[in-house]
Amino acid sequence: MTTSKQPTGLILNIQHFCTHDGPGIRTTVFLKGCSLRCKWCSNPESISLKPELAYKRSQCIGAKACGLCLKEPCVERAFYVVEGEDDRVHVNWDLATDCGKECADVCPTGALYMFGQEMTVDEVLAEVEQDSAFYRESGGGITLSGGECQLQADFCGALLAEAHRRGIHTAIETAFNVPWANVEKVLPHVDLVLHDHKLTDSDWHKKWTGVDNRQIMANFKRAYETFPNTQFIARTPIIPGVNDYEAHIRSTLALIRQYPNVIDYELLPYHRYGESKYEFLGKVYELKDFTSPTAESLQRLQAIIDEAFGRSGQPAEG
Repeated sequence: MTTSKQPTGLILNIQHFCTHDGPGIRTTVFLKGCSLRCKWCSNPESISLKPELAYKRSQCIGAKACGLCLKEPCVERAFYVVEGEDDRVHVNWDLATDCGKECADVCPTGALYMFGQEMTVDEVLAEVEQDSAFYRESGGGITLSGGECQLQADFCGALLAEAHRRGIHTAIETAFNVPWANVEKVLPHVDLVLHDHKLTDSDWHKKWTGVDNRQIMANFKRAYETFPNTQFIARTPIIPGVNDYEAHIRSTLALIRQYPNVIDYELLPYHRYGESKYEFLGKVYELKDFTSPTAESLQRLQAIIDEAFGRSGQPAEG
């Protein structure tokens, strides 16, 4: 996505005062588009690389009081009411084509809305720099997340380069499932990379994320070696019964402890905070029967990491 003036990106959300997306107080810019299909994804609205219609039925005031979405904007006739129910609108998601800005615009209550808007580098940084005083005090900055931010490599590279020019610390959150050419456009402008080691076994990785991990693993090693002055923090989202086992943690540690620029390894406990978003998008959440990892399980895995990094009185591995 480019204009004649400067690159633009498809932005999902800009979140202020974040404290878990890198050092200090940060502004996190969420971009749309992801090349994985993780079954535990808490941001399903970030997967598509185009603007996306969503519907919060609880906010619909009904066809009798309103009904504007039924009258004119939708050429696909994706909206309907069911006789005998309350007269709130339903969406036929097979007919909804995400052309829905007009539908969202006519909805007076915001029950219909769009995920994703195109923004320029300057527009994003104008909002980011509202927090610049907090960056100076806390050592924070801007973090690009997603989705997979590196899918929009031209925009990310331009945005991060301009952030650097303005003296802002930069970080990205990435799964690295992108062509290396994308990485080369983005990482020269990144101070800190927060990156996911989801699963070690390639077949198991494909079962739970939709793709094997061959490109991802190759990108990890190449990134560590190509950008020795960039800091990396490895992360694993811990999903009970999927990757909460010691072999995966130890295998990840065996890789990252070879590289001094990988400064830490963090565990991210599975949660279901994004489950309601699936309904808003007409999608099914597949992990309804999964629970968060126990404190004992997390402590056991964290102890392995602490020992490897020399934080438990034991000599570090590697």
